[in-house]
Amino acid sequence: MEKIQNLFINGEWTKPSSEEYLDKYNPTTGELYGKFASASREDVDRSIDSAYDAQKKWERLTSVERSKYLYKLIDLISQDREYLTNILMDEVGKPRVEAEEEVDGVLDQLQYYAEFARKITGDVVEGTKPERIIYQYKVPYGVVLAITPWNFPAAMVARKIGPALISGNTVIIKPSSDTPFVAGWIVEKVRQAGFPPGTVNLITGKGSVIGDYMTSHKKISVITLTGETKTGVQIMKSSSSIMAKLILELGGKAPFIVWKDADLELAARVLMWAKYWNSGQSCIAAERLYVHEDVYDKFINLFIEKTKTLRIGDPRTNDMGPLINSGQLSKVSSFVESAVSEGAKIVFGGGKPQLPDKFSKGFFYMPTILTGVKQNMKIFREEIFGPVIGAMKVSDDFDEVIDLANDSDYGLASYLFTKDISLAMKASREIKFGELYINMPGPEASQGYHTGFRMSGQAGENSKYGVEEYVKVKNVYIDYSKDSTKGEVIPPYT
Repeated sequence: MEKIQNLFINGEWTKPSSEEYLDKYNPTTGELYGKFASASREDVDRSIDSAYDAQKKWERLTSVERSKYLYKLIDLISQDREYLTNILMDEVGKPRVEAEEEVDGVLDQLQYYAEFARKITGDVVEGTKPERIIYQYKVPYGVVLAITPWNFPAAMVARKIGPALISGNTVIIKPSSDTPFVAGWIVEKVRQAGFPPGTVNLITGKGSVIGDYMTSHKKISVITLTGETKTGVQIMKSSSSIMAKLILELGGKAPFIVWKDADLELAARVLMWAKYWNSGQSCIAAERLYVHEDVYDKFINLFIEKTKTLRIGDPRTNDMGPLINSGQLSKVSSFVESAVSEGAKIVFGGGKPQLPDKFSKGFFYMPTILTGVKQNMKIFREEIFGPVIGAMKVSDDFDEVIDLANDSDYGLASYLFTKDISLAMKASREIKFGELYINMPGPEASQGYHTGFRMSGQAGENSKYGVEEYVKVKNVYIDYSKDSTKGEVIPPYT
């Protein structure tokens, strides 16, 4: 039976005013998965007005009262987690284990933010005189536009609505058109949890039609995006007229450094995750492999042997599923072709795998390893977002390796494997990335601040700092003396 999903505005599922629907295809089979509403500007106005009006009442609730809604949402998702797992396998092509982990992440994120009730605090500051004080309150911004990606479509919805709602904002979710049904399922649980109408809204459709309109709407106060860098740049331009607060988590080009004293078995196992998790479609995926010359051949051979064990195909029974769509498949293929044309060598993979007819139209690409890659090649400069990694041999000069790692337009995640504590601490100071994983895999924890440098974005998410991105400080000056004007020079304004 074909899935049909509408818009969610002011607490109700409603058809788009244009009555237009878009197609979503299953990336594993290439077959039609369902149809979802294509919103018009009129629909956008209705959703923003709904969120704007609801925010005034939502803000008046205490944070404890708001947390009760989040806890109810957690219960509902937990009770029906298998259904969400299945949507992630069908809509994204995630292997079952990874889909289940993402559901765990959703629950962890919402639990973490619900626990911030009573923890969003301000300050009382001494004034300029003994009988003067300054109250500094943390207050919500207003309406949050949450633009979520297709690679972790459930976890990113939770990561954005959790801190926004607990701090008193209302939210409009605009999910990727590659994963509208995951967001829709979570929003239905929001409805079942009894959130006040307008607190959470769902708008789907073409970015070319509603994108700039939403990001320049005067009633939007915060825009949070997880997505491509070029999309972030466009949002900065379109939102400049409204001075919206921006929280942008953008592209990545993570270096993965294997030093000569590294535990090679551990490094290889972590690289399996860091490169092939979600078919390489992750902003913190390892994209540049730097291996010390003393262990280079041994490590590359070890990684190849481990890569050979990956089972590719139906995500319900295999280790690695498809890419999200045909465009992503073409992009990844072009990266490999470009690297080979520049002199790199494919030592494993390359191209589409041979799969049964049922999956022949799916968007699969082999896990691929290239050697002989140079720092200036495209494959080391631009984000791949697929199961492909290039390797480069490095010398004994650790300073040079750090320079190579930092030589990128991006600055999100990075990895280092060494037993030398002095090198580890040096890297922690000098590698210019928002995250550094030393002798361990990711992903980022709810209590860790997820942020990037350079073209990887601005502001950040998760942790107490991520919550504070959704509040601003309001100052109230009070003079409580009996004669507050005594000795003051008051301008004679009339």
